[in-house]
Amino acid sequence: MHPYKRSARVSDLIREEVADILLNKIKHKDLGFVTVTGAKVSDDLRHATIYLSVLGNDDGQKTVHKISSSSSFIRGELGRRLKMKYVPSLSFRIDESIAYGRRIDSILDEIESEGGGIDEDEDLF
Repeated sequence: MHPYKRSARVSDLIREEVADILLNKIKHKDLGFVTVTGAKVSDDLRHATIYLSVLGNDDGQKTVHKISSSSSFIRGELGRRLKMKYVPSLSFRIDESIAYGRRIDSILDEIESEGGGIDEDEDLF
């Protein structure tokens, strides 16, 4: 028995393969720096959501739209690389967790600069 669900294992595999396809097969000059941060596959393995982080481009939605227009090509490449009965349909989204993490860091920096931070020499208990 595997320690985690099949959909989670397939998600990891699809994330790696889509990242490789975007790096080596898709040739858009104005995509910017795209990183595949995650993939989530439904339990029936029919639908996959790919999460992307885009740097070097002001509008990440345009990049997602360009990649989404190539989704049939990416799906075909996945079909050749993966040995699955069905290749999941793909949808692409911007990964909001990076921006969320940056916001938390800025809030913590702001708290620390106000003097509300915990002194490391001070015992907590």
